Amino acid sequence: MSEKLVVLIISTIASFIVPFVGSSLNVALPSIEKEFSLDVILLGWVAASTLLVSAMFVVPFGRLSDIYGRKKIFLYGMYIYTVSCILIPLSTSSLMLISFRLLQGVGTSMIFGTSIAILTSVIPANERGRAIGFLTAAVYAGLSTGPVLGGFLTWHYGWRILFITNIPFGILIILLTHLYLKGEWAYAKDEKFDAAGSAIYCAALPLVLYGFTKLPSLFGAGLIAAGAFGLVIFVLYELKISFPVLNMKLFKDNILFRYSNITALINYGAASTTGFILSLYLQKIKGLDLKHAGILLMVQPVIQTVFSPIAGKLSDSVEPKIVASIGMAITFAGLFCFIFLGQDTNLWLIALIMAVVGLGFALFSSPNTNAVMCSVDKKSYGIASATLATMRNVGQTFSNGIIMLVFALIIGKVKIEPVHYPQFLQSIRIIFIIFSALCFIGIFMSLSRGK
Repeated sequence: MSEKLVVLIISTIASFIVPFVGSSLNVALPSIEKEFSLDVILLGWVAASTLLVSAMFVVPFGRLSDIYGRKKIFLYGMYIYTVSCILIPLSTSSLMLISFRLLQGVGTSMIFGTSIAILTSVIPANERGRAIGFLTAAVYAGLSTGPVLGGFLTWHYGWRILFITNIPFGILIILLTHLYLKGEWAYAKDEKFDAAGSAIYCAALPLVLYGFTKLPSLFGAGLIAAGAFGLVIFVLYELKISFPVLNMKLFKDNILFRYSNITALINYGAASTTGFILSLYLQKIKGLDLKHAGILLMVQPVIQTVFSPIAGKLSDSVEPKIVASIGMAITFAGLFCFIFLGQDTNLWLIALIMAVVGLGFALFSSPNTNAVMCSVDKKSYGIASATLATMRNVGQTFSNGIIMLVFALIIGKVKIEPVHYPQFLQSIRIIFIIFSALCFIGIFMSLSRGK
């Protein structure tokens, strides 16, 4: 097999299994809660621990991969991830389970900090968009099949099977990497690793992310403020040193890199949690059971899975910012239509709007990733890949924070009962007004980037 094909296979499998576990675990949380008698705080840590740790370490590991070798960091990440999939099913307590999930987050950060960088290092520029499209499709396939297939597996075999099924894929990736990938792609090997900057970053970013999950409490606001202060210190420090863990000059001097990452943050922040809002709407307002709501919710990720490779290939021949900007505009149109959801909205119309949002997301994501990776030289592929992963994590967390804040202000901390349905619909309208406004701004930011 050629190295290009092996890299595409390895990256695609890795891009599928990680989001598959994350999305399917949400379905399995009630089973885990019952087995370990978890309170809501510990149950939240089971779900969030991997995301928080991944967000902490993805940038440092992306930088380490540029210095010491992308293959090396990716391979270590797959070892850690696979071992964690072996250990998690062996958990006999909540402490063991959360600890092993934290370990899985370390492996995840090493994978996401290097996979796109390796692909970019191997695939020629004129084929890169299409390859990135396949990776993006794999992510969406994992997200869309997770709740359905994960729910089926959990129902019949228990929640542990979700991690056990990942073990053969992890072993396959490790074997293919050892056998067929010969390069290390360490283009910044003469530079030093910024340990101090990494420590500041790893301390500050989780405070911001975790703070958003605690809004609108004062505790959450305090965490965000402390984390934001730490990030300001981090930026000032990075601007002064010779070999920063995150080269802030990429944001300062590289217009294409700066606006591509900002639009990624906006797009993920505005569109990534549409499924969460609609899941509540379909079950509460429309009275659908979990099964039928789940089937309808698959429309958006399925459209994203189908069209992402097409959009990626298109960005190889058409300026990526044009394709991505069209995608952002279509996403805006879909989110704007969701503002008018009501009790009598037809399910077919909802499915159509979800398809529109899915198409917009697909047209944006792959070309935008292609633009980011083409905007830097080869010694910065690792940090560019890691920065994109960070934009995704921060965007998703910001989106969740906005939703929780609006719910708390409009409905309050109560169960959503029929008496609260008018306030619930009002909350949905406000949330989609905010998200569509963000996407509208994102259109012009996307068009403002360079070629």
